[in-house]
Amino acid sequence: MSDPIEIKIDNKEVESRLLDLAQRSENLRPLMKNIAGIFAYSTEENFKEEGRPKWENLKDSTIKQRTKNKQWPGMILQVTGQLASSVNTYYDNDSAVIGSNLEYAAIHQLGGQAGRNKSVEIPARPYLQLTPEDFEEILSMTENFLGGLNP
Repeated sequence: MSDPIEIKIDNKEVESRLLDLAQRSENLRPLMKNIAGIFAYSTEENFKEEGRPKWENLKDSTIKQRTKNKQWPGMILQVTGQLASSVNTYYDNDSAVIGSNLEYAAIHQLGGQAGRNKSVEIPARPYLQLTPEDFEEILSMTENFLGGLNP
C-alpha cells in the first residue's frame, strides 16, 4: 500500500470566497427579512386584485346583504379591512412566515363549511399565495445574497 498523497492549493481568492460564502450562510436573517417582505407585498397585491388568479365572485345573497348594510359595492374579503390588516410576517435566521391570527382567516384562505350548523359553503380565496414571479424573485434574491453559487 502506498502512502497517501496530499495536495495543498494556496489560492487566497478561492479561500476568501469560500470563507465569505460560509459566513453569509451563517446569518440568513437579512435574507429571511427580504423574503418576508415579498410575502407581505404579494399578499397586499392579492387583496388589491381580489386574487391572482381572481377569486370566485360573491354569491348574489352576499351582495344583497352587503348592499342592505351599505357595504356594497366593495371588494371581496374587505368589508372592514380587518383580515387584510391582520396579516403579519415573522422572520428569524432560518425562516420567513406570513399569516393571520384571526379566527376566520383560515376559512377564507382554504374554503370550507361555516355559519350556523356549518350550512354555508365558503369558497377558497387564497390571499396568502405567491405567484410564479414571486418564487423567481425569492430564488434570485437568495442567489444574490449568497454571492452566486456559480463562478
